[in-house]
Amino acid sequence: MEIAFFLYSGMTALDVIGPQEILCRLPGAIIRRVAKHTGPVKTDSGIELLAEYGFEQVPRADVLLVPGAGSATDMREEPDTLAWVRAVHATTTWTTSVCTGSLILGAAGILSGLKATTHWAARNRLQAYGAEPTCSRVVEAGKVVTAAGVSAGIDMALLLAAKLAGQMVAQGLQLAIEYDPAPPFDSGSPDKAPDAVVARVSTRLRASFQYPDAVPAATQ
Repeated sequence: MEIAFFLYSGMTALDVIGPQEILCRLPGAIIRRVAKHTGPVKTDSGIELLAEYGFEQVPRADVLLVPGAGSATDMREEPDTLAWVRAVHATTTWTTSVCTGSLILGAAGILSGLKATTHWAARNRLQAYGAEPTCSRVVEAGKVVTAAGVSAGIDMALLLAAKLAGQMVAQGLQLAIEYDPAPPFDSGSPDKAPDAVVARVSTRLRASFQYPDAVPAATQ
């Protein structure tokens, strides 16, 4: 079972690292970290991940995972990237995204007519790609599974693990990584966080996310 993680400059490291901690431990899993060109890829936190494969070396995969970034909408200007995502999607059993990675799926024309999620601060942008935005943490629409912001990638990976290897395996992996969230603050969503915190974070995210005046229709 080949699992392809798409890497690109400026992406969020945890969008890949969290799901990989789970998916790499599935029976028979073969992990491919793929970028347009092989070599180190610097994430938005300064961590460097290594892409061992280029697009031409991975024309197919059983599972594709697309991470997010503040600059995710830049991919609409990367026809080679969108073409590769579409081509691999045609071969997958599951095509997945974390955070604003769903905007890349949208730009590739994959989300048209589907329910999908993304980071809460970018959720309204899904409509530009013909998707139906939802506030769920993980959304399954056929073979496309999208996760909300960053940490939701772990939830998505556990759901995927259950579908690929069974619930007992997924539960064992959850126990092995001791994924039992008990955060010190109940402010992990804009519905729960204090208004002042939401306002402050929204301002910061809108400065770091790239918000174009208009997002063109998805490339078909």
